[in-house]
Amino acid sequence: MKTYLITLYAPPGPPPAEVDLAAVMAELEKVNSDIRAAGGWVFAGGLGDLAAATTVRTPRDGSAQLLTDGPFLEAKEHMGGLSIVQAEDYDVALGWAKRIGAATGLAVEIRPFVDEDDPGRQPEH
Repeated sequence: MKTYLITLYAPPGPPPAEVDLAAVMAELEKVNSDIRAAGGWVFAGGLGDLAAATTVRTPRDGSAQLLTDGPFLEAKEHMGGLSIVQAEDYDVALGWAKRIGAATGLAVEIRPFVDEDDPGRQPEH
C-alpha cells in the first residue's frame, strides 16, 4: 500500500457563523470511519490557530537559527488539518480526499509520500 497526505486548507480565523461546525465534524467522522473500515487509516488531526505557529529558519552558513512567529508563508489560506492514509492506489485515496473536501467545504490537496521504491525519491543527505 502507498501512503498519502491529504491536506486541508482553511482561511484564517474562526469558521464563518453560517458554518455548522458540528455537522461538518459529523460528516468528516463518517469519512474517517469509512477509511478505518477499509484499513487505510493512519492519522488525522486539525491544527491550532495560526497565532500558535512558529517558523524556524536554519541558514546554510551555520549562523544562528531564526525564529519567527506565525506560518512560513503569508497566504489567504493555510494548512488547517491533515490526514495520512494508505491505499492500494491513487484513485482510492483521491476518493477519500474528495469526500473530505465535500464534508468540510475546504480546499484539499493530496500527495503521495516518497518511498524506498519510488524512482523519483530524492537521495538522503
